[in-house]
Amino acid sequence: MPNRTVFFVSDGTGITAETFGNAILAQFESELHRVRLPFVDTVDKAHQAVRQINHTGQQDQEKPIVFLTLANDDVLGVIRQHCNGFLMDMISTFVQPLERELNMKSNHRIGRFSDSSKSEQYQSRIEAINFSLDHDDGQSHRDLASSDVILVGVSRSGKTPTSLYLAMQYGLKASNYPLIPEDFERRDLPPALKPHRDKLFGLTIQPERLSEIRNERRPNSRYASIENCRHEVREAESMMRRFGIRWLSTTTKSIEEISTTILQELHPDRLNY
Repeated sequence: MPNRTVFFVSDGTGITAETFGNAILAQFESELHRVRLPFVDTVDKAHQAVRQINHTGQQDQEKPIVFLTLANDDVLGVIRQHCNGFLMDMISTFVQPLERELNMKSNHRIGRFSDSSKSEQYQSRIEAINFSLDHDDGQSHRDLASSDVILVGVSRSGKTPTSLYLAMQYGLKASNYPLIPEDFERRDLPPALKPHRDKLFGLTIQPERLSEIRNERRPNSRYASIENCRHEVREAESMMRRFGIRWLSTTTKSIEEISTTILQELHPDRLNY
């Protein structure tokens, strides 16, 4: 599918349009050029978007694919009337049928970040992100009891990005705590974690992959050596089994897959969407 362009047009950030569009496009083996057009929230901006989309279609000699999340009827009308692209409108496809089914009007607000200054959920999400940053890599023991989940595992097993994803996507206060050689020598959990066993979830990784990751950070070090990685992973997994900590290997899994598994296993009480 050469010379095909996809536009994500929104009157907000465009995150919803882009997430939805890319999920659909992932079903097709194709190389597409992607263009984001956020904050198209006036008729004038709509005409500008139309000119860009139509010009691109002429250059490509292929009709552009256009994913839309536009709540303003006047702005949407300009796109529908003048745009020569193949339109995928989320409101008419999903929101309007739901309005009929629920017998109520939607607020025609697209995306979770609309009117964020007044959103309790948004403020809660920001608080969760700050909490996760403060409790990254075991740097703070203070208020660990407020954690919704505490990730444990050896260094560079994926704890930090997973913690931040859980905070950003679901508003969860996710701490992470490294298992280090001193813990393995004592054959015991770090004392700070013992009162919170029900919130622990372990991440592990294949030693070969761990060595590759660590060598990018500290090449040719004992920290990154395959022998040390094998030892740490073996000891960490043994500790997780010994203390009944649920865990999974991050070696071939995306952050989204890791996070979904954690949510299924721990069932945290508080989730923001």
